[in-house]
Amino acid sequence: MRASGILLPVASLPNKYGIGGFSKEAYEFVDFLEKAQQTYWQVLPMGPTGYGDSPYQSFSTFAGNPYFIDLEELIEEGLLTAKECEKVPCGEDVNVIEYEEIYKGRFKLLRKAYARSVKSGRYEKDEAYKAFLKENAFWLDDYALFMGLKTFHKGVSFDKWPEDEKMKKPAAMKKAMADPKIEEEVAFRKFIQFLFHRQWSALKAYANSKNVKIIGDIPIYVAMDSADTWSHPELFLLDENKTPIGVAGCPPDYFSKTGQLWGNPLYRWAYHKETNYAWWIKRLAHCFAMYDVVRIDHFRGFDEYYHIPYGDKTAEFGHWEKGPGYDLFATVKKELGKQSIIAEDLGLLTPSVIKLVQRCGYPGMKILEFAFDSGEENDYLTHTYGKNCIVYTGTHDNDTVCGWWSSLKNKDKIFAKTYLGVKSNKDVPTALIGEAMKSVADTCIIPMQDYLGLGSEARINTPSTLGGNWAWMMKENAYTPELAEKIAKLTHLYGRCPAKKDKK
Repeated sequence: MRASGILLPVASLPNKYGIGGFSKEAYEFVDFLEKAQQTYWQVLPMGPTGYGDSPYQSFSTFAGNPYFIDLEELIEEGLLTAKECEKVPCGEDVNVIEYEEIYKGRFKLLRKAYARSVKSGRYEKDEAYKAFLKENAFWLDDYALFMGLKTFHKGVSFDKWPEDEKMKKPAAMKKAMADPKIEEEVAFRKFIQFLFHRQWSALKAYANSKNVKIIGDIPIYVAMDSADTWSHPELFLLDENKTPIGVAGCPPDYFSKTGQLWGNPLYRWAYHKETNYAWWIKRLAHCFAMYDVVRIDHFRGFDEYYHIPYGDKTAEFGHWEKGPGYDLFATVKKELGKQSIIAEDLGLLTPSVIKLVQRCGYPGMKILEFAFDSGEENDYLTHTYGKNCIVYTGTHDNDTVCGWWSSLKNKDKIFAKTYLGVKSNKDVPTALIGEAMKSVADTCIIPMQDYLGLGSEARINTPSTLGGNWAWMMKENAYTPELAEKIAKLTHLYGRCPAKKDKK
């Protein structure tokens, strides 16, 4: 079925408290998607952000970002007051996420909400709360303890903790939990994860009721400073002191002349195979419960992964090693059944990667901003597509269409205008969206910034850079009825309207 959707990170939704979340604006955006005849809302990873505020460097692959919890709902519950929420600083610019300010204020509010919930005794008797704690204990217990210790040690990474705590020695863990401050922090972390889960589940259910499906995003790797690495070092390529032997990244490419040094620990794939990929099955099952479709980032890493020696300052001197290949996905299919997966297969693809994607049957990705490279034919020009793919104008790692066009070489602009059939520069952004929508690709996803006609100021991320990323917020009321109608007409024109539900 031909379909289309919009890419917009949850954090980029408008919100008076400084960062997008599961608030009324999120529900309004779902209504906008329904009016615009869109089938999908694609989001970025929703884990608690760590180093560089990147959703791809999270303190847990299972936990949710506490910043997304809707404060208004907590006000309605009587756990917070409007005055308390309004007094907490969240930055001066309502269209820029100022993470440091939010970090300073948001947890103070959430701790107040937790303290009042304890005083009322409400959640102790809540069956849904008790069920959440039990069903998620396999990751939640370790995560909450990890964050409890991290808070006790003033946020430093776990490799700087005392040796017994770094190595998660049972006696040290028992001693930590005997500390009332750490014990309370552990309970607090579990409480806010429940709030995240409850609010996200409600928002997803609302989206599904409007015939809108959620495309989630799963990073292939986990962060070094994460509950996953700390609690299960056997899963990763670490030495006996939990120090990486090698780290992840990409060789020099389109994005960076020295490559991308991500710094994530690599997997000990032999161990995963021995355990029948049990951790991966749990991880993906968790994602399939959260989302309708899962985009797996850096799919190439399952065929071959780039191993950079730990301690290198750039990614220039790494080497490729074989990944688990089809064996992992055959196991996933056997254990979890057929699921909707998107393979992020961008970059230089070897024949073996292409073969893996084809064997799995997952749709790959096509980026139109990659199509106009000095007039040379490439796999991103729309006449080369097969149906089983997802076409984007750009992704969170690309500039907006307007920003991309302003920096494109003149000879590439000439080729692009000829290919798109336009004469004026101002017509290119609209023509590029139309080109994606009319392509044979089964699914078309357009970043919200491109529909809004925004420039580089609205770019989400520039790979291999720190600072200024992940900070764009959409203006309030930007998703107007007029824009929804315009998108709906385009969607209808190119046969991508969602199938209507049968009326009983």
